[in-house]
Amino acid sequence: MGILTPSAATFADPFDQFNLRILKLENRLQRERVARLKAEEIAEKGLRDLYEKQQQLALLETIATAANQSNSIDDTMRFALDAICQHTGWGFGNVYLPSATIPDYLVPAGVWHAANPAHLDAFISLTLETDFAIGEGLPGRVYQSGKPVWISDLTLDRNFPRTVVAALSGCCAAFAFPVLVGNDVLGVLEFFHHSTVSPDNQFLGVLAQIGTQLGRVVERRRAEQKLMHDATHDPLTGLPNRLLLTDRLERAVATHLRRPDIGFAVIFIDLDRFKLVNDSLGHSAGDILLQEIAHRFSQTLIESGHKLAVGEATLARLGGDEFIILLEDVQRSSIAVDIAQSLQDSLQNPLFIDGQELYSSASIGVASSEAGYTCAPDIMRDADLAMYRAKAEGRARVEIFDQSLHVDARRRLTLESELRNALKKKEFVLHYQPIISLGSRAMTGFEALVRWQKSDGQIIPPSDFIPLAEETGLIVFIGSWVLEQSLKTLARWQQEFPRAEPLSMSVNVSPRQFHQTEFVEQVINAVTASGVPPQTLRLEITESVTIQNAQHAVGILQRLREFGVRVSIDDFGTGYSSLSYLHQLPFDTLKIDRSFVSALQSRSDGGQIVQTILDLAKNLNLDVVAEGTESEDHVKILHQMGCGYAQGYFFSRPLNETAVVEMLSAKDTAVEALPPLLANG
Repeated sequence: MGILTPSAATFADPFDQFNLRILKLENRLQRERVARLKAEEIAEKGLRDLYEKQQQLALLETIATAANQSNSIDDTMRFALDAICQHTGWGFGNVYLPSATIPDYLVPAGVWHAANPAHLDAFISLTLETDFAIGEGLPGRVYQSGKPVWISDLTLDRNFPRTVVAALSGCCAAFAFPVLVGNDVLGVLEFFHHSTVSPDNQFLGVLAQIGTQLGRVVERRRAEQKLMHDATHDPLTGLPNRLLLTDRLERAVATHLRRPDIGFAVIFIDLDRFKLVNDSLGHSAGDILLQEIAHRFSQTLIESGHKLAVGEATLARLGGDEFIILLEDVQRSSIAVDIAQSLQDSLQNPLFIDGQELYSSASIGVASSEAGYTCAPDIMRDADLAMYRAKAEGRARVEIFDQSLHVDARRRLTLESELRNALKKKEFVLHYQPIISLGSRAMTGFEALVRWQKSDGQIIPPSDFIPLAEETGLIVFIGSWVLEQSLKTLARWQQEFPRAEPLSMSVNVSPRQFHQTEFVEQVINAVTASGVPPQTLRLEITESVTIQNAQHAVGILQRLREFGVRVSIDDFGTGYSSLSYLHQLPFDTLKIDRSFVSALQSRSDGGQIVQTILDLAKNLNLDVVAEGTESEDHVKILHQMGCGYAQGYFFSRPLNETAVVEMLSAKDTAVEALPPLLANG
């Protein structure tokens, strides 16, 4: 019979086995409960994370949508602050922008949000008054790194200058993120909480995306603003252009119509002889001159506006050398005149450009609302007319518009129309003024002078239609006709009145005509068609033509000289002298202007000027013709000084073709033999 051990008996006991099974089941249930709780915890956290992520994505989408629909950077930033504060429950948000004047500095944008600003009043006030250098404080660190920064406890942060006021206001934690375009920080948004808060890296990632989205809005808006600015401002001076000026002028007119007591005025400015600066010193110097003058005008307007109590002044550049000023809320036109004179005075001091001392002046026209304008173009037109009167009256002056200018403008418009028809109707005729050798008193040639004789017999003076023909470009056609017609006439005279030294013909050439692409070919064709020797044609051009483009002028004159045509400088010494180019330009003759001849007896320095010109011509081996000789004394003095030729009323007025033929038909063509009327007419 076997023996039963205690352990065997214990395990063999059914009751003990049951308890053991229960124990195992309890352990298993406990493990399953722990696992289930763990799974529930993970699931709950996952749901929370998913929900939070969805909320953050919703925040990003909300801000992006609002940003894309907004036309204002401030409104976009304000909406972003509000949305982020509501999403996070953080109490205060603020925006910093880079300083427009101090590099590497952030300044408050004045855009902020606070759920309860009363409790944060001291901190908000300090924040809105504080600038930050790059790397300084929370905004400065974000500005420097271009990345979000989170501060869990402001009291522990050594680079937070606002710590004391933040603590007193109950601000404990903060975060900030940059508004980015590429790597450029265009702004910083910062937020504050009343408790310490641990960093949320996932949320910082969302904030970085929000910063990028806001950056795109800022970039787009700035591009739009730049396009708008470029469309309404002059690129050279930065001043408003015609578009912006017209818009403001229309506003001023509308205001005046509603409130007649609120007057306005327009000042139209055209710089005198500006083209000469461009032609002589180059366009870059001209640009610098315009910028300097724009600056002077701006400063003068500020000073005068304060003194004369002008409501608002807009200085605009219309283009070229034209400026215009709109004065709003002015009580009387005399204020505009005073300001115009101040602008003129501002040009008294010299300007220094590329080491060159330059003086400038302006022709200025003024028109005011006192004339009862109802639209912007009318007052601009009248101010322009007044400016043209100032220019016509001698420049460097101020003129006020009056109704007589309208009459002149209408007459000018009618004259232009008639001038165009005159070409078709062949109303132009030529008169010829003899050129006399002071040594032999014999005629050597003539200057062809165009006259406009209308069908009713009325003679229009050259001074009335030549400037208009220049302005409209009709001078090119008139000049071409004069050249061809005068050469045909010269050919007949040379054939009918042969002499050892053939008669010559001087023909004026306008700047427009001279710079025509086919000018040289036109001259050659006209000479060839007429059959006259090329050397008997003398083209007269002004000094200004030679310095507008010296290289181009040299090329044209060289080709004319190779063909045989001679060239004179007309009205020598009256403009900005081309002495620096004179030695290289192929001229044959200098014509002394009548103003110097008339001053021979009336001014002490008159003879000195003429003698200087004669000495210069002698050194350069040039002939000299004196214009405007009106007395025997003029003739004697000029001859004694060594002047070779002259023309003027003492010898003869300009004559028609018939009178010239009668003169040439005389046996002796010396001046003493001329009929008294022709010789002294």
